[in-house]
Parts: sequence; C-alpha cells; structure tokens
Amino acid sequence: MKKKLVTNNPLVKEKFDNKLKVEFYDIDYLKILEKVRDMIHTGNKLLSHPLSGSVKPNETPYKTVIISENKGHLDIDSLMIIEQSISTTTRFMKDEMTPDWNERIREDFQTIDLSLIENVLRNMI
Repeated sequence: MKKKLVTNNPLVKEKFDNKLKVEFYDIDYLKILEKVRDMIHTGNKLLSHPLSGSVKPNETPYKTVIISENKGHLDIDSLMIIEQSISTTTRFMKDEMTPDWNERIREDFQTIDLSLIENVLRNMI
C-alpha cells in the first residue's frame, strides 16, 4: 500500500520529500490531526497511530502521521482512532497549552518526531 506523510515537521519534509509523498503544513499539532481526519473522511486510511511516542500532545509542537496515499471507502477504524486522538489532544491542551519553546528545544522535538516516524517506516517494510 502506498503511503504518505502528513506533517508539520520541517525535518521530516526535508528527509523524506524525495522518497515519499509528503504533505507539509505550517500548522499546530491539533490542526495536523484535524487535517488527517479530513483526509480519512475522503477515503485515506491511518497507517500509524496519531499519538505514537511518549511525548504528550501538549509538550511538542510537531506531529507526523502516516496515511494511505490511495483512497478507498471510509475506514471506520481509522476514523474512530483519529477522533479519539483529537479528543485526547484537546483534553491535554485544555489542561496546559504547548509552551512557546526556544529554537533549540523545537529542534529537539523535530528530531524526536523524525526518529519516531523513521522507526515506524522501518517496521512497515
């Protein structure tokens, strides 16, 4: 199954832009999840869990999700997972918003997100 990355992480875009289809958006973590939800509604399927990793959604500004490139019928499992992920993220952000990290810390979070997605992609092969 062909896959594409939906991300707001510039490092992911830089590393995979010539290898996979990458849809980069300069939006926050929650908006990435909502963008993925919209794509699921049009027939894409989740191929990675939207809340993978141990970093809480309100700690990092970066998120990359793998979805199918090809569209089919609405995948109810994907829709349920993304809706639950959006709900969880919203709850975390109500408790405490993502800090306005300095550039060095932002780069660290980009590296963490890149590492997570590289591991998922390695396991998909």
